[in-house]
Amino acid sequence: MIRMLARRLAGALVVVLCVATFGFLALRLAPGGPLDDERNLPAEVRANIERHYHLDEPWWSQYGRYLAGLAQGDLGQSMKRLSTVNEIIAENFPRSLQLGLLALAFALTFGVGLGVLAASRRGRFADHAAMAASLVGISVPSFVLGPLLVQVFSIQLGWLPPCRWEGFSSMILPAATLGLMYMGAIARLTRAGLLETIRQDYVRTARAKGLGEAAVVLKHALRPGLLPVVTYLGPAIAWLVTGSFVIEKIFQVPGLGFYFINSVVDRDYPTLTGVMVFYCLFVVLLNLLVDLTLGLLDPRLREARR
Repeated sequence: MIRMLARRLAGALVVVLCVATFGFLALRLAPGGPLDDERNLPAEVRANIERHYHLDEPWWSQYGRYLAGLAQGDLGQSMKRLSTVNEIIAENFPRSLQLGLLALAFALTFGVGLGVLAASRRGRFADHAAMAASLVGISVPSFVLGPLLVQVFSIQLGWLPPCRWEGFSSMILPAATLGLMYMGAIARLTRAGLLETIRQDYVRTARAKGLGEAAVVLKHALRPGLLPVVTYLGPAIAWLVTGSFVIEKIFQVPGLGFYFINSVVDRDYPTLTGVMVFYCLFVVLLNLLVDLTLGLLDPRLREARR
């Protein structure tokens, strides 16, 4: 396990370095720059700004400075805000993380529930209804679903606030909008995993002992049946937290994705590359955590990776 962990950590460093290099070079090679919108900026002021951010140096010199700062955990100074990139991430990422965790709780609660219901009622009306609900969640884009939920629950019924991030009631619509797509995928994976598990010999033995169907499913089949869900949770959590840009923009949630979109418009090089590196590291660590969790749930996987 320790050897596998060391290999994965070494691979994570390589992935982060590749993402940092790609982000740095892509932004420098793309047309335009962070000062293009400042049309009335005097030439002397422009030159001073470029000198301050080392934009007047060759790209390889800028790249060396960037890697040196990255090795020290310094993601640089924003070109458009009076804050460092580390401060921007520290201030705004907790809101994105909170939104992602709420959406994950929504997706897991209803997704696993629908999957268990569908698997235990295979071929019946409950099975078809649960899978139809999951298909709707997967198929409807968030930029369509979000305004629809606002129209129904905020404008027509007046139950929930339409936007902002002030109190638990304002968090429900963004979390539900973000979590519905993942709810559908989790429901289908739970159903498939349970249908595979309940065919195993030890489940048949549990039935032969006279246990009820609910006890067989919940006590004997559910834990191994959730292995596909656990595998899916690594990239799912990453997407829930890092892929909430549209949701944050629709509901005006002041999270990291909201400011990332603004930095794209502003061509804020340090913020863009810093957020990309941070998100990359976050995704890699989540995938590593999923691998460790799978090893705990199924010892056979732990033995196979030695």
